[in-house]
Amino acid sequence: MQKTRPGRQRLNGKTRRNRALFALLLLGASVGAARAGGVVSLNLCADDFLLALAPEQITALTVLANDPSLSVQAAAAGAVRRVRADPEAVLALHPDLVLAAPYGAQQTLRVLAGQGVRIGKLRLPEDFSQIRNETRRIASLLGVPRRGEAALADMDRILASLRPGAGQQAGAGQRALFLEPRGWTSGPNDLATAVLRAAGYRPVGDGSAWSLEAVVAARPDLLVLPQAPGFPSLATELLHHPALRGIPVRTVSPALLICGGPWTARAAQQIAPP
Repeated sequence: MQKTRPGRQRLNGKTRRNRALFALLLLGASVGAARAGGVVSLNLCADDFLLALAPEQITALTVLANDPSLSVQAAAAGAVRRVRADPEAVLALHPDLVLAAPYGAQQTLRVLAGQGVRIGKLRLPEDFSQIRNETRRIASLLGVPRRGEAALADMDRILASLRPGAGQQAGAGQRALFLEPRGWTSGPNDLATAVLRAAGYRPVGDGSAWSLEAVVAARPDLLVLPQAPGFPSLATELLHHPALRGIPVRTVSPALLICGGPWTARAAQQIAPP
């Protein structure tokens, strides 16, 4: 007669069947959760659009989604699942749609498309007209056109408040230079230049890197700088040179300019004349 070990009872057939059934139920619940569908983002700009327009559809965001220095929606990202741009990691989530940029993770996107995953690629707006078109396109892709229109209405209210005749007269028409780390300036077709115009300034940058002497020689009425990080950097040393101290400065949150969207109007609001 076989004996059981002390302190351990032999499992009868019914107990075994119950435990097996319970394990299958747990497995089914896990698989069901993984197959819930939704949208996976593989790009920071897609993170922002998803969080702004359709947060309830999100399956996973990028690892940058909750970085406030990069994402305008960082606070809303909260504890949302993060995913790497890895085919296996994304496929394990069984998304209905993957949003990505026209650059980066292209091999991953090819693999996903080969597995039948629907891919949506963002366009990168460089002015407010393009922001309007892209917001409507993404909102339609997500099935939330009314939310897209609401976001654009908020953008338009901000922009309208910055136009002449709306109390924003002081300093209007000033020559402004958007100056980034290492002396880079915004060019004619850059998003930062569109923001300067929306705020009522005349941009003077050309998109190239300017020396200190070139900045001083241009004699801009205003320098617009991205808010500096909380640590010293050689890349930002030029922005704080004594030769520039006589030029008025306004700062803007870099996150508002990384990805063009309805939120970009807030960048113009930050730097507009008082």
